[in-house]
Amino acid sequence: MARYAGAFNKKESDKKKLQKRKEKEQRKEDRKAGKESKSFEDMLAYVDENGNLTTTPPDLSKKKIINEAEIDLTSRNKGGSEPAYQRTGVVKYFDSSKGFGFIKDSQSAEEFFFHHKAANFAIAQSDRVSFETEMGPKGPNAVRITKNG
Repeated sequence: MARYAGAFNKKESDKKKLQKRKEKEQRKEDRKAGKESKSFEDMLAYVDENGNLTTTPPDLSKKKIINEAEIDLTSRNKGGSEPAYQRTGVVKYFDSSKGFGFIKDSQSAEEFFFHHKAANFAIAQSDRVSFETEMGPKGPNAVRITKNG
């Protein structure tokens, strides 16, 4: 039957434990004496222009000056909707009996749900349209749909 290897070296393991205790006490004494204390400058970390942490201070010649008057605080939190802008696309699918369909955006190839009440004209499949998007309960919806020539 095999024996545990540590059982043969009990004196050695006791020596290791004693040595570890002594090293720990020495580190504790060094901390109390201030031998390992770092200066304040050594403890500082800086963030560079790319967002990475670095130990070197930033170059002040690259500092951007921001005019406080140009900051617009009023546009924040406008009901949780993203800013509306005019998009163009093609009606990919339209079910006239149920009154809904999907528009495929010509730039991003995204598809947006719409309801026939969002348009002020008779919609048909393959119509070229302009529209805006608003956040609905299940994602972005096409609203304010107008027909392009």
